[in-house]
Amino acid sequence: MTGSAINIAAGQVPALFGLAKRFDTRAATYKVIINTLKNLHLSTLDAAFGVCSLAILYAIKWGVAGITNRHPGLARPLFFVQALRHAFVIILFTIVSWRINIQHKTPRISLVGAVPSGLQHVGRPTITTDLLSAIAPHIPVATIILLLEHISIAKSFGRLNGYKINPNQELIAIGVNNTLGTLFSAYPSTGSFSRSALKSKAGVRTPAAGIPTGIVVIIALYAVAPAFYWIPNASISALIIHAVADLVASPKQSFGFWRVSPFEYIIFVGAVLWSLFYSIESGIYWSLVTSIVLLLFRIARPKGHFLGRVRIRPENPEFGNQIRDVYVPIEGVDGVTNRGIQVETPPPGIVIYRFEESFLYPNASYINDRLVEHVKKHTRRGKDYSNISAGDRPWNDPGPKQKNAQVELEVEKSKPRLRAVILDFAAVANLDTTGVQNLVDTRKEVEKWADRAVEFHFSGILSPWIRRALIAAGFGQGQRRHGTALEIAPVVPQDNSLSPEDRERQEEENLKGGGSSTPSSGATSITDEKRRDAYRIAELGQRPSGDSVSSLPLMDRATPFVSLSFLFRDLTLMGSRSFTSILPTR
Repeated sequence: MTGSAINIAAGQVPALFGLAKRFDTRAATYKVIINTLKNLHLSTLDAAFGVCSLAILYAIKWGVAGITNRHPGLARPLFFVQALRHAFVIILFTIVSWRINIQHKTPRISLVGAVPSGLQHVGRPTITTDLLSAIAPHIPVATIILLLEHISIAKSFGRLNGYKINPNQELIAIGVNNTLGTLFSAYPSTGSFSRSALKSKAGVRTPAAGIPTGIVVIIALYAVAPAFYWIPNASISALIIHAVADLVASPKQSFGFWRVSPFEYIIFVGAVLWSLFYSIESGIYWSLVTSIVLLLFRIARPKGHFLGRVRIRPENPEFGNQIRDVYVPIEGVDGVTNRGIQVETPPPGIVIYRFEESFLYPNASYINDRLVEHVKKHTRRGKDYSNISAGDRPWNDPGPKQKNAQVELEVEKSKPRLRAVILDFAAVANLDTTGVQNLVDTRKEVEKWADRAVEFHFSGILSPWIRRALIAAGFGQGQRRHGTALEIAPVVPQDNSLSPEDRERQEEENLKGGGSSTPSSGATSITDEKRRDAYRIAELGQRPSGDSVSSLPLMDRATPFVSLSFLFRDLTLMGSRSFTSILPTR
């Protein structure tokens, strides 16, 4: 809007000073400004009409505003005075123009000129192949500009005047308008920056103003068309400049854009510069393309955080002393969390991750890499690879360097083994096939790293379709059943009769010649009595007599989608020693 307003105003300044015929006023905005300054000394009598019209318009505007502030009782009549200032200026300077040009064969100033009376060339349009071949290359660009310009103007003035715009209705209106316009030999039209701003200045609040406007235009074409001849072009330019000037964003507004979103502010500045140095169309293309790129980047690179717990209680005793758990990023670099607050990390071997976007194709691999990298950085490998030669290692795992091997081995042994991954899906509105497949791949990678079955728990699921997709991928089924699909869209057909863990165990046993075994299911369903005991431990720190906490499962395997508070409480207060027995082991 700012770039377009500057473009329109700059294009009207030459006519304001009578310089419109000395150079191309449709060139790039910066060229028009430069040429105007170069030829300013050649201004004609038009400058008197243009500058005086602009001065009267602003004098009425600011004068009425000042009087209204001092005398609020006069606000209503002064409103109509302000709304009629455009008509007053046009009528006044048309009369002056007629008076000074009536005695001259050649007008002394630039005038609108002869306007045909009534409607001309009404009828069915003539469409030829030459016409189609001439306009076909420009149709896509013209259509995009037409729609974007109309919708942006409609939404801008809708916000200004307090009504909501339905884009579908606007598009239908454009189509009907241009279809009917072909019967009157009209050129393709859309929402006009200058005329919309002019109507807004005149006090128009709804699209219904187009009806009386159309009636007045038809009557004027038949009744007062000869009077249009004497309207000064400089006065019309003054009206347009006055109307679009307020559409230019002020420095205060621009700084507000920066505070809200720096990236969008850069897009805004870029659009203004493109509009100034190239064209309005280029500015619109810049805004469209960069906005799409920014949207895709935000989806493809979501921030997501690994979470820890902060326990808070009300400062005011009137609200009680109930302690609440708040889960915030462990890193403390999110720009929101107070760095002075100590964040309690999850129990050893537990990873809690919060999504900040839907889990879709553009970001699935990125999130998978983050989870696996975090697991490998903060937990130790299940199998001891310290004595395995480099030739027997995977090609992408060179192992520790010789001089730091012992130090790295001690650091690695001090890390816990991975036990469970908790994923907060509160911000995940959509989950597609690629996202589900990457979750499956993540589970396979971390289980291979930990050399044991790792539990996956989900909280804050928003949609039953997301729950359905997770269950279809084998999550939330307790002990993994034979025949569960371990790949959603496999490229190579595979035998699904055994899970990867069962298949790997079977291969190891075949090599060693050992007997068969089955993976541990990890836990059974929690009874109400044991659940109450778990909460009693959490709240009072007491262990129930006659029952071992180690027999309590992490959660009900039939309902694996729970809240973070319940999971964190159980994991923390049961302790790492008893935690081993409540998770599946290999």
